[in-house]
Amino acid sequence: MDLDLGRIGIWSVAFTHGDRGAAREAATELEELGYGTLWLGGSPGGNPRGDLVTTADLLAATNRTVVAPACVSIWHQSAPALAAAYHTLPAPMRNRLLLGLGVGHPRTDQDYHRPYTSLRDYLDKLDGLDHSPAPIPRVARILCAHGPRMTRLAATRTAGVQPHFTTANHTAHTRKLLGDGPLLAPSVSLVRETSPSTARATARAALAPYLAQPNYANHWLRSGFIVDDLTDHGSNRLIDALFAWGTLDQITDRIAERLAAGADHVAVQIVADSTHGFPLAQWRELAEALN
Repeated sequence: MDLDLGRIGIWSVAFTHGDRGAAREAATELEELGYGTLWLGGSPGGNPRGDLVTTADLLAATNRTVVAPACVSIWHQSAPALAAAYHTLPAPMRNRLLLGLGVGHPRTDQDYHRPYTSLRDYLDKLDGLDHSPAPIPRVARILCAHGPRMTRLAATRTAGVQPHFTTANHTAHTRKLLGDGPLLAPSVSLVRETSPSTARATARAALAPYLAQPNYANHWLRSGFIVDDLTDHGSNRLIDALFAWGTLDQITDRIAERLAAGADHVAVQIVADSTHGFPLAQWRELAEALN
């Protein structure tokens, strides 16, 4: 089984937390617009339950699109339970399902401990399942991570990695760590606004929950930012590196930059005032520009 994610997908919290009927309608249209993958985003804690009921809804509403919960917290669902839920889906649906796995954050997950070892052990449990339930295939899972150890783990134990809130330089570095084979599917957050002050204010509101997380802070410091960049809601330097904003041409150039840096697929998050809404007009506009 080989999953074809396409070059561009849509990452949205609304798929997880928004109206389910509207989510199905949006999924159908996004497939028609040519987006290859729907990423079911969540809070900084991810998509804790790995809600495969919602996933099944979106798979049923589409014919070709890959659906990817991003990310299922290993603290909230055991490996056997996740595998059992995965195998309750019909085979044609499983053939379009990519499960994102993550460790969440120390400030939002009370069970958080030894993240690398715990995630490695979780993958061991998934692979150790023999009859009931059967394992989740390696090609049907991806790690939601940005650190070098997790990236190397993703390269050997899963289809690849999806880093969130990273830079183009990070994408290039991650490609080198992964090598040529594994999937690299970074998310890129877009703000469709040409006013610098308005665009940055919108971006800062979206970034605020992540600035409070030490694992993200450590990641940005490793990426060349300094402590001052992470204070006072994030410096302009940090915001401009993590968010694409401006004209449509400027935004599509930032997406192309990630592909040129080594990404196989870009998961686009359009940041708007309402995180639970479906910005169909902007998705349509972006699809036309990308085509």
